[in-house]
Amino acid sequence: MKEFELTFDVHERVGTPVLGVEKDEPIDVDLRIQSVSEGVLASGTVAALLIGECTRCLDPIELDVEQTFTELYRYENDKKGRKKSKEIEVEDEDEDLHMDGDFIDLEFAIRDALILDLPINPVCTPDCEGLCPGCGQKMLELPEDHAHEQHDIRWAGLEGWDGLKGSS
Repeated sequence: MKEFELTFDVHERVGTPVLGVEKDEPIDVDLRIQSVSEGVLASGTVAALLIGECTRCLDPIELDVEQTFTELYRYENDKKGRKKSKEIEVEDEDEDLHMDGDFIDLEFAIRDALILDLPINPVCTPDCEGLCPGCGQKMLELPEDHAHEQHDIRWAGLEGWDGLKGSS
């Protein structure tokens, strides 16, 4: 078993369009590599700063994230041996991760650890009410009696029409 502390600071943006780790921002990984009979077991913790915007009020958000991952990287010769085997296997071979000689590619494990637990609609605070549809100001900053006169444009053609006055 070997343990490593890694920092990746040259990468593309990782995340969703609303929230993610910006390009070339540090991603810290505490990694443990263990040799097992099927291959190499990589487990660790990924920590990074996520930057985005609130989906309700569009204010900037910064969230610290720390997620764990565990992936099995199979030896390359296991892959070749399985193709020659006459047994029918149910598992999909493409889902397996494989070593490239003595190297493993941690990109998918790190990306999955960061992305899969992101909130779908991140908010700046749990009580964020968003923006006023009439004036665009933050609802939390407006007085309680704040209101706008509502005009429904679907009825605009009937304004001023009094069809019931003439009928008897």
